[in-house]
Amino acid sequence: MSPLLLVLAWQAASTLGLLSPRTLASPLQILLTGWGLLASGELPWHLAVSLGRVAAGLLIGLSVGAGLALIAGLSRLGEDVVDAPVQMLRTLPFLALVPLFILWFGIGETPKIALVALGTAFPIYLNLFAGIRGVEPKLAEMGRVFGLDRRGLLRHVVLPGALPSALVGLRYSLGVAWLSLVVAEQVNASAGIGYLINDARDFLRTDVIMVGLVLYALLGLLADGLVRVLECRLLAWRPAFVRS
Repeated sequence: MSPLLLVLAWQAASTLGLLSPRTLASPLQILLTGWGLLASGELPWHLAVSLGRVAAGLLIGLSVGAGLALIAGLSRLGEDVVDAPVQMLRTLPFLALVPLFILWFGIGETPKIALVALGTAFPIYLNLFAGIRGVEPKLAEMGRVFGLDRRGLLRHVVLPGALPSALVGLRYSLGVAWLSLVVAEQVNASAGIGYLINDARDFLRTDVIMVGLVLYALLGLLADGLVRVLECRLLAWRPAFVRS
């Protein structure tokens, strides 16, 4: 009930004039503005553009991050070659890379997708790498006793053992993808939820800004819910796994 009470108090403060519309629009005004943007087709268009950027960046980031994690996790030499550069890049702030990405890729879609890909690669890398290295050695030894070769161990022991950590990394990556998109869509964007928020800022439209923020929150919640459903299906074989 606490979120509902908070929204009611917010609406009451706006109705009584305690909260200026320029400071923060009322929940009712946000709802009406969102409905108007939805009915006009403006909101679906911006949403489709943002989803396309996130999907492309996420696909690239997950592929690169998972590939590097496999190289580093399955080989000591791979760890020596891959892990240190990845850890160095991981500490770089996103905003510091925006000017460099613009110089490299211009001001089109490429730097936006690249920022999302960069942000999503690190969580999946860290968690999958930790999952691979955290597989119980006795399970691998048992697999060898049953005649599994290296490929069989990888398929039947290592990857299933690392799957829970990989799904945790996926959840983090999905969250970071939306955070990266907020930064990316401030870079000369002409469409997208970030562009909608940025444009509303220039006209002091706090209602439109809040619509965009609420939409980001709902998309993040939906993405997290989808991963939870995926966990229920993929981890049903684990004796300790509790279905939600």
